[in-house]
Amino acid sequence: MITLPRLAFLGTGYLGATYAICFAELGYEVLGFDVDEAKISKLASGQVPFHEPGLDDLLRRNLASGRLRFVTTYREIANFADVHFICVGTPQRADGMGADLSYVESAVINLAPLLTKRALIVGKSTVPVGTADWVEELVAKHADPGLGVEVAWSPEFLQEGYAVEDVLRPNRIVCGVKSQWASDRLRAAHKGVFDLAATEDRDVPVVMTNFATAELVKVAANAFLATKISFINAMAEVCDVAGADVTQLARAIGYDPRIGNRFLQAGLGFGGGCLPKDIRAFQARAQELGAGEALRFLHEVDLINTRRRSRVLTLAAELLGRPVGPAGPDLSGTSVAVLGATFKPNSDDVRDAPSLAVAGALAAAGAHVRVYDPQGMANARRAQPALNYAESMTAAVTDVSLVLVATEWPEFRNADPVLLGELVADRKVIDGRNCLDPRQWSRAGWSYRGMGRPPA
Repeated sequence: MITLPRLAFLGTGYLGATYAICFAELGYEVLGFDVDEAKISKLASGQVPFHEPGLDDLLRRNLASGRLRFVTTYREIANFADVHFICVGTPQRADGMGADLSYVESAVINLAPLLTKRALIVGKSTVPVGTADWVEELVAKHADPGLGVEVAWSPEFLQEGYAVEDVLRPNRIVCGVKSQWASDRLRAAHKGVFDLAATEDRDVPVVMTNFATAELVKVAANAFLATKISFINAMAEVCDVAGADVTQLARAIGYDPRIGNRFLQAGLGFGGGCLPKDIRAFQARAQELGAGEALRFLHEVDLINTRRRSRVLTLAAELLGRPVGPAGPDLSGTSVAVLGATFKPNSDDVRDAPSLAVAGALAAAGAHVRVYDPQGMANARRAQPALNYAESMTAAVTDVSLVLVATEWPEFRNADPVLLGELVADRKVIDGRNCLDPRQWSRAGWSYRGMGRPPA
């Protein structure tokens, strides 16, 4: 019988906190670690510091069981855990497109000297290829060589809004290892995942590979998804000038099993804390390795994504009958409701959110903007304090001359256009996510414009 190893998760942001809570739910003894005392205090009191459906209940249940604790000292996790997962952030560097690995370095060099037993240090953070070898060098420099501490890499594939399911029921597990011992330790660290799959008669594919391949899997997957999103948004640009409907185009090509219909929703483009910075870091690392030409297309992927945001300003000017000059549209004197601040529904994440960027651009063009989001208001206020915020959808749209649906929350998708039409000053709507029914809104007297769709 395999004895479950004790697990530590270094970094309790979105990634580390979610994994720590879910692995405690799978039956492991878990410590979550962070240098941010306020964050640790909040988690220890049973409050998840971000919005993720289902995670609050799991946190409270596993704190009560005693399997899950949160600490702020490296010595405590060094003495406790058999497997240490590095889950810290790797943001874009301030001086370029590459990833900032300072948090990874800090975690490793503070942990390694305190280890008193053989342990496995596993990277989960999204990093440039070559990072695992560098971490191995750091461990060799700072850990007691007699302990036999090893390094592995196992990337995460969490989707915000579905992260609990992604941890408990992953569609694959990728492990970059250099020894059988490391492979066995990682399998033991995932035994709870395999046991749950067995009870549900599911398979969890496992890819055991080398460091470089494991590191590339996550960034390659993100680059592919970003490319697919930008592809359909490029088609939306063509549809706009050709008079075609990108939603019907996407539906038609999505029936081809070689293409599939996921991530073929044209709109404002992608955002969040992963795709934008990851594809930029991927390009930067490829350039460093001498393979920059291979990823040159990702620059255009990024440009297409950015253009979607400016397209909304053009649509707003058209609907409001305002001129567009060399400096952009003049929207002074108009009022716009922006419904959505997060980069996607079922999240409170506003990092690089197209919705919030467009709201800021509309305000910069002179419009009076009111923003409402079901979960992201607090983060939006911190990110864009100069904007105006409403406490409800009805408050946001009252007496405005234009409504922009910028995030496809169910509350906005299912809104009654007749009732909203009685609140606004002028029935004009931009469907920034192509999530509304154009015929229904047109029948209710709205001038409807979608992204890559002909006027209804």
